[in-house]
Amino acid sequence: MQKTPVKSSDDLQTALGSFDGKSGLVLVTGVSGAGRTTTLKILEDFGFDAVDNLPLRMLSALVPSDCRPDRPIAIGLDIRTRDFGVDQFVDIVGRLRKQTGMEPLMIYVDAETSVLQRRFTETRRPHPLSHDRPLVDAIEHEKRLMAPIAATADMRIDTSRMKSAELRKILQDQFDIGENEGMAIFVKSFSFRQGVPAEADLVFDVRFLRNPHYDPELRLLTGMNDRVGKYIEEDPDFAGFITRLKAMLEPILPRYAQEGKSYLTIAIGCTGGQHRSVYIARILNDWIADLGYDTHLGHRDKPDEPTSGE
Repeated sequence: MQKTPVKSSDDLQTALGSFDGKSGLVLVTGVSGAGRTTTLKILEDFGFDAVDNLPLRMLSALVPSDCRPDRPIAIGLDIRTRDFGVDQFVDIVGRLRKQTGMEPLMIYVDAETSVLQRRFTETRRPHPLSHDRPLVDAIEHEKRLMAPIAATADMRIDTSRMKSAELRKILQDQFDIGENEGMAIFVKSFSFRQGVPAEADLVFDVRFLRNPHYDPELRLLTGMNDRVGKYIEEDPDFAGFITRLKAMLEPILPRYAQEGKSYLTIAIGCTGGQHRSVYIARILNDWIADLGYDTHLGHRDKPDEPTSGE
């Protein structure tokens, strides 16, 4: 694989070379302040088991040669890692590549010295090597120490002018993660009487739809019942509302995912949280799932057993 620094998503294909993106083990390293922790968090969102600052002597023990995990593993290591040594790190990685069937991939994150200086200054965090030297000298010293590791990395990412969303897109493409993967969407029905869910990102009020509460045969049922659903769908404005709701959501859901959002909560509310909101949440959840998203349906205020309510 050609070890080409990635400075933007436009450089991605050049950087990937022939790597097939199916590695079971990913090692994330690089200079301090370049985005190693952010990279690990993104991989964790994608389903990796993430381990940060694992003592170097435990790396080989964590990854036995005859074991391929059910889920991929991402391990973060840098100069702050206990018993970290550049030569030792390079040696261990070399042995892993020869001994395991996991096809380990090493990602090296870097950034320009001036950018790293600004990041440390803005966050007021000390550089791990700045105890006895100025910040810029510490940054340059770490770059020199880490150079042998950078030279052996499979993928180098320069985050100097990169937003976290672009970094996420690069990793998404690297590991062949679908555009909608990595973001969980929670569709939740609720009662306005009990208040709007605090975690809601998008709230839709469906109290304008005809209310099954006023039909004696439906009053004790919930929106999980098909008879209730049929009653709501007979509202003359139902079809137009659903069509427009889907038309609004379809283009914006992928934008939330592209911006790196891990969770999106869509709340559907009616008066009692028993009929209308439950039914609309059901059909909306099924539609979003059909788009390929990881969806989770919940009914905050729906009674467990039919009771008089809405």
